[in-house]
Amino acid sequence: MESMIILDRLQFAFTIIFHYLFPQLTMGLALLIFYFKSMALWKGKEEYNNAARFWAKIFAINFTVGVVTGIPMEFQFGTNWAAFSRATGGVIGQTLALEGVFAFFLESSFLGLFLFREKHLTPKMHWLSALMLLAGSWISAYFIIATNAWMQHPVAYSVASDGTIQLKSFWGLLLNPWIFWQYLHNMTASVVTASIVISSVGAYYLLSKKHFEQGKLFVRVGVITAAIASMLVMFPTGDGESQQVFEHQPAKAAAMEGIFKTQKGAPLVIIGQPDMKNKTLDNSIELPKFLSFLTYHHFEAEVVGMDAFADEDLPDLIPLLYYAYHIMVGLGTIFAAILLMAVFLLWKKKLYGARWMLWILMLAFPFPYIATTAGWMTTEIGRQPWLVYGLLRTADGISPQVSSGNTLFTLIGFAGMYFLIGVLFIILILHTISKGPVNEEKNFNEGDK
Repeated sequence: MESMIILDRLQFAFTIIFHYLFPQLTMGLALLIFYFKSMALWKGKEEYNNAARFWAKIFAINFTVGVVTGIPMEFQFGTNWAAFSRATGGVIGQTLALEGVFAFFLESSFLGLFLFREKHLTPKMHWLSALMLLAGSWISAYFIIATNAWMQHPVAYSVASDGTIQLKSFWGLLLNPWIFWQYLHNMTASVVTASIVISSVGAYYLLSKKHFEQGKLFVRVGVITAAIASMLVMFPTGDGESQQVFEHQPAKAAAMEGIFKTQKGAPLVIIGQPDMKNKTLDNSIELPKFLSFLTYHHFEAEVVGMDAFADEDLPDLIPLLYYAYHIMVGLGTIFAAILLMAVFLLWKKKLYGARWMLWILMLAFPFPYIATTAGWMTTEIGRQPWLVYGLLRTADGISPQVSSGNTLFTLIGFAGMYFLIGVLFIILILHTISKGPVNEEKNFNEGDK
């Protein structure tokens, strides 16, 4: 039984981590494509239209691969997690169905209009298609977040006599108080990813001395947007989500922060290594009493530690949870510092010629993906040992008829298939970037003029 649970969790973790590499970029790009189209309509400059068309191609590739990699996740609810689906289908079936409607119909339809029917649309109608693409992408994300938020903080439900969980209020599900900060935090993080990717591609064009004007536009828009979004990821959205975790999931909060013992004036741990045998944090660097202050706005406030909970009620992968959380926070802090420096250089009109900063921006593109992956690992590992917090344990949600051998076989199959998809994706993206946002190559001019 234990090996079945581990493999079921591992398979779902693998497929969802790979899948989320793609929608996080499309969600952020949808906002930036809309910005480019709005500026094109307002200022009448073709460079903004070129930027919108170029990033729409990147969007389309990501959207396609995201759909392909997302479908197996839906099937796993029936194959590997049948007990979970039977128990909660009356609730999560609502939001998952709506997500499919908005992703496959609204988002994909207006993506097709934007890409292939521009010549048949007026500028305002083409702008409207960008707006609807943004709406479809972000509403689709809302329904997914609503599903996860209910698993984190179940509301508006009743338990039937047969043990199934039934929905009492559809609007109660969609207005779950947990959604607010989780959704805002997730979406601002997706904007960080998209903005850093845009600035990275722009930096590549400037360093390689081609598509210079478009490169400047990408770097300028990318670093300004990413700097703003990085601040919002930390505060208020990150702080707000942290507050509700401490309030409603204190065991998860203690494990995230590495707090083994309940204490007043709890320190904020910058770095350290959890020692699960001795229940201590080794080689830690701490800010005394700062966790108490950040969480409860009082330096002497008591923070509940892991000693307040039975072992079976604690997350089972505490070191992984701890490191994932600190990787997310650490990278977010680094992003903010780099981007603020880039904005300062932009303000001083030195950014386009600062090759050292352009190299940093170009090489930064993988790190928001690492940060968002670490963030979702924190969310999901921290919810253990529950599938639905306080209602359904993970051990009770698997499909007992599916053997661990079958799960391992399909996991290996997914790994091979996703490797091929990943290679194809990289080839398509690199081809699109190398071709550039416009057909004609612009000569490189030295300086920032």
